[in-house]
Amino acid sequence: MTAPVLTLERVSHRLADGRPLFSELTFAFEPIATGLVGRNGVGKSVLARLLAGQQALQSGRCTGNGRVMYVPAPSGELHGTVGALAGVGHVLAALDRIAAGSLDPADFTLAEGQWDLRERLQTQWQATGLPADLHSDQPAARLSGGQAMQVALSGAWASDAQWLILDEPSNHLDTTQRERLADRIAQWRGGLLLISHDRRLLEPMQCIVELDEQGLRRYGGGYTSYAAQRGREQAAAEAALAHARNDHRQQQRHARELHERAQQRHARGQRSARDANQAPILLGLQAQRAQASAGRQQQLQAQRLQQSAARLHAAAGTVQATPSLAALAPAVQAASQRIACLQHAVLPHGCQHPVQLILQRGQRVLVCGDNGSGKSTLLRVLAGHVPPRSGRVERSARTALLDQNLRSLPGTQSILHTLQQANPTEAMAVLRTRLALLGLDASRIDRPAYSLSAGERLKGALACTLYADPAPELLLLDEPGNALDLDALYALEALLQQYQGTLVMVSHDPWLQRAMVPTHRLEVSAQGWHLHPA
Repeated sequence: MTAPVLTLERVSHRLADGRPLFSELTFAFEPIATGLVGRNGVGKSVLARLLAGQQALQSGRCTGNGRVMYVPAPSGELHGTVGALAGVGHVLAALDRIAAGSLDPADFTLAEGQWDLRERLQTQWQATGLPADLHSDQPAARLSGGQAMQVALSGAWASDAQWLILDEPSNHLDTTQRERLADRIAQWRGGLLLISHDRRLLEPMQCIVELDEQGLRRYGGGYTSYAAQRGREQAAAEAALAHARNDHRQQQRHARELHERAQQRHARGQRSARDANQAPILLGLQAQRAQASAGRQQQLQAQRLQQSAARLHAAAGTVQATPSLAALAPAVQAASQRIACLQHAVLPHGCQHPVQLILQRGQRVLVCGDNGSGKSTLLRVLAGHVPPRSGRVERSARTALLDQNLRSLPGTQSILHTLQQANPTEAMAVLRTRLALLGLDASRIDRPAYSLSAGERLKGALACTLYADPAPELLLLDEPGNALDLDALYALEALLQQYQGTLVMVSHDPWLQRAMVPTHRLEVSAQGWHLHPA
């Protein structure tokens, strides 16, 4: 399969409130395995929709022959059917109408080359271990997060697209499914644009493209090569900033010294004029010449000072601020040794074997298992959000759950307002600082949460969960790395290492698993739930 080049020509985009997202983008995406990275909120998903023709261009051109399929990661509450989630609901509907007798040319155009689409989807679903009775007309809401991601990807693999744009495709997937995803990506022979911060998936990419406020930049090789190049760029930028800062300080010092010398000359001139026996007109001419000379020197120095300030500002703009959660890790000290207990608890969804679990102060439990096995449901039962089907749940500690749907972050409220409600006694400046250290600046924290990117909402939910007063003694994290940019992932890893409370986490990210330093693993399989030391 030969894919054409996807090109952007002077593409600009503004958000609904008028803020510019990116400006005058001109770039060519070659039909090779390409990773697209960038901080949360910079516009990666918007760019993907523009490339796929799913969002109208405001200015500029996007060109490329052939079909482009964009697969976003499912988020929030799922609506519609399984077929719609796979991105082919409209084609399946056309096939159904034709089977019912439709002669509409539009239906035949949609169905062209897709006559066996339903069978190909079923083959994909069986190969990935999805339920045997799954069919395209079922409600998507019945699926777990990982199953929903598998269904969304199945439409891509079954398609005849020349380009695939996959947006965070490893979100919610278990370890086995992540490996299958990596294999499918390696086998794809069309054009591929992978929007991801999953370092495992980014490693085999042929190039990495980074989107930031300055535009798009290409780096050859996969994640390791990209990280090394960015590290060298950051070191050079920091060195240039230090040089510009020193130069600006020198120019400030020279300006002060020049001003002081001018004042001293002026004072000496006044004393000499009083003591000199010269005509007033001659004294006036001498003073004018001295003032003109001093003025030229001061003007020249002012220009140098202005230029050094401009260089300092430009150098500062090239140094990326690194988000930090660890610097503000909450102090936690649980009152009791026993934090929570599940006694013969049968979950309402997933594995139906009873769970027997006692959480002790300071334990760090990593929950492992296949998609749909009940890991997220376990956390919701532990948090008291849903009751078990049978059995008992006991908690003796303040508990906070960060779930995949970010229910702790109301969409109509701003992140700052939600954090204020969670921590009403803290000074506003401190709350803003904590959000800034997460990479959430003032232009974002005052807007409704629904208007932010998925990664920005996750950062806000993390802040509201961690920095509540009082801080949670039992922290339940369900795939906390989903949608976070690379810098925020590094910060989250540092936080996991420093958090002193009791921690239960569901994650299939090997980097986050290592950073957590688990004391125990709770594994779920067809045989039931098993807790053992890590």
